[in-house]
Amino acid sequence: MLEDSAQDYLLDQEETLPTTTTAIHNPKKLSIIPLIFLIYFEVSGGAYGEEAAVGAAGPLWAILGFLIFPFIWSIPEALVTAELATAFPGNGGYVMWAHRAFGPFWGSLMGSWKFLSGVINLASYPVLCVDYIKLVFPLLSSGLPRYAAILFSTLFLSFLNYTGLVIVGYTAVCLGVISLIPFLLLALFSIPMIDPSRWISLGNQGVEKNWSLFFNTLFWNLNFWDNASTLAGEVEQPQKTFPKALFSAGLLTCLAYLVPLLAATGATPLNQQAWGKWLKVFLEIGAVLSIIGLYEAQLSSCVYQLLGMAELGFLPQCFSVRSKCLGMLLEFASFLWLRRKLPTMKRPFKVPMKLPGLVVMCLIPSGFLVYIISVATGTVFSVSCLVTLVTVVWYFVMRFCKSKRPTNVEDEGLEQVG
Repeated sequence: MLEDSAQDYLLDQEETLPTTTTAIHNPKKLSIIPLIFLIYFEVSGGAYGEEAAVGAAGPLWAILGFLIFPFIWSIPEALVTAELATAFPGNGGYVMWAHRAFGPFWGSLMGSWKFLSGVINLASYPVLCVDYIKLVFPLLSSGLPRYAAILFSTLFLSFLNYTGLVIVGYTAVCLGVISLIPFLLLALFSIPMIDPSRWISLGNQGVEKNWSLFFNTLFWNLNFWDNASTLAGEVEQPQKTFPKALFSAGLLTCLAYLVPLLAATGATPLNQQAWGKWLKVFLEIGAVLSIIGLYEAQLSSCVYQLLGMAELGFLPQCFSVRSKCLGMLLEFASFLWLRRKLPTMKRPFKVPMKLPGLVVMCLIPSGFLVYIISVATGTVFSVSCLVTLVTVVWYFVMRFCKSKRPTNVEDEGLEQVG
């Protein structure tokens, strides 16, 4: 009887429980400009990497891909993020959504799948950073100096993140502006040499298209709009700020890809004797700064995801201490189920569609996601299955541990919700 009353109380409060602790512990909030650039680095960080799409399918398909793909993937994902992040403005983001829609077991799985993705990304960024730096300092190409540089960059960038999200946010603003300047210069210098006929080229004749690389490149460069949702508890007025920040970051990201792509494909071959050497160095510097921004944004997302999971009871409370593709399918399912399960819940931002339209909106990117999963390697499947198995075991271990300690009414109600 006590559990039922606690559950009814939490439902009446529209699931505000996970957000209250963040408001008490951290008075400093993230404003819209730093949030825009954190989202930008979560998703993009610049046009670095989009050249793989040109090599895989030719200029025309690359341009069409970066024009069309935002409408079938990025916009639906951003709309889902905007609605749910404003409805549940607390740390944890998508973990909270899955927990509220399907219960704690699926929330735990969502957190593990997303955290694995974040860890893999984070592991790659210091290596990429050193790969760019070694072009200027060949000593870092191999051996002990290379490993030392990777270790140092990892520790240094992690310490910067430890200083606080507000500092990280304004650092992201500076890194974003500086890393975009080389592409702006590239576009300006390319204008006199652009030949529009090059934009409709399908690539070299006789060269087979690599569609797997092409679609994976689009997916990699235009994904992860939902990552910023784990920071919702740290954002100033998230109900108003999040939709505006997502829209602004989306526009910035599309322009950051399309403008350099149109300039480079339209002006190739360029007169590199005139200005290529210094611009190459500038682009390399921009690439290093972009990778730093990517690392800081991704690490922030992972950190506040863990904090949210600790607040929901999926992890020990030590993970909530502050310093002074399976997942995406589950995310879409949580979005649709919450619309059906809680149709009258207050949503400061609401996608202006009824449930059938939302199903269609989510089915298109879900179909693409299934294709991405189908072309994944055996290693990806093996690691994903292993992490899922460990998560299931961990969930029941945590559940057993919680059953052996005294609980209060709030804990019982939170466990029963969903």
